[in-house]
Amino acid sequence: MNFVGQHQKALDDAEAIEADRTAEAAGVPQVARSSGMRSRYAWIGTAASVILFAVSIGVLWKLVQTVTWSELHAAFTAATSKQLGLAFLFVCVSYLFLTGYDALALRQLKVKVRYRITALASFTSYAVSFTLGFPLFTAGTIRYWIYSREGLSAPKIAALTVIAGFTFWLGMGVVLGLSLIVEAGQLAGLTFTSIRLNQGVGLAALVAVLGYLAWVSLKRRSVKVKGWRLELPGASVSFSQMLVGIGDVCAAAAVLYVLLPPGLTIGFTTFLAVYVLAAMLGIASHAPGGLGVFEATILLALSSLPRDQVLGSLLLFRVCYYLVPFILALAMLGAYEIFKRAQQVRRGADPDGRP
Repeated sequence: MNFVGQHQKALDDAEAIEADRTAEAAGVPQVARSSGMRSRYAWIGTAASVILFAVSIGVLWKLVQTVTWSELHAAFTAATSKQLGLAFLFVCVSYLFLTGYDALALRQLKVKVRYRITALASFTSYAVSFTLGFPLFTAGTIRYWIYSREGLSAPKIAALTVIAGFTFWLGMGVVLGLSLIVEAGQLAGLTFTSIRLNQGVGLAALVAVLGYLAWVSLKRRSVKVKGWRLELPGASVSFSQMLVGIGDVCAAAAVLYVLLPPGLTIGFTTFLAVYVLAAMLGIASHAPGGLGVFEATILLALSSLPRDQVLGSLLLFRVCYYLVPFILALAMLGAYEIFKRAQQVRRGADPDGRP
């Protein structure tokens, strides 16, 4: 699997296309070569991510010091078959919604790709990037490897990745906003904040999402990403993105929720806010899958539950949502490569060049 080589070719193609004067009819207009210098303050974000990760690892280490290996093993293996069945069901639902990210992006770009190819590219790119981290490289490489064989150019694949990111954040914003407002009181006790603060943050998140929807509804909007000018989806596609993002976030949160130990005293809507907050902090840390940061946040918020059992649930969540899809994605990519190479051999053997 020559992922790295093909990804480098994508970057080379993108640089060549930058010099073209023809506009992209699929929603990615002509791009001017970026000549600006990188901000001298760019290191601040990296430093903040490193600090957040280091602090979270310290907090996680402090929290798990009282947990023995025997307790952790018992908690990890305590899950019932019903819990595991529900967990894997919600894993499937979440990854099904993730395929909608790519499908909506392709719709915005006015590119037709068979759904089975879209599903393959989406599932494998997310399953690999969730586990390995560095999503711009890992997910982008896999998307290029698959979509380039369907005739998509490097700029369109880059645009697809950006639009899919908008889908994720629209869903996260709505779920965070609603759960913070509806469950402001119970969350105040879990996160050691005030009710007004939770309601204020929730309202701000909803206003930001609604403001974005209104902004793209008034007229066609575009943004520049690393020199590329990208036309943003309009109101109808953006609303669909929001619904798909909500479904994905809720399903992913449900995976962990059903794996938590019995006796959980918080409702699912309350847990949603905790999950989204933990996920956002994990993203900010740039650690693969938010490793360490996500766990520390969940453990702090659910401190009323037995720590060893919550930690066991978190480890099982990693297995169900990250490890199993990752292994399946690698197998699917291998099978896809074998299938494509077999097709090439058959075409080479056909004197007319037909498949």
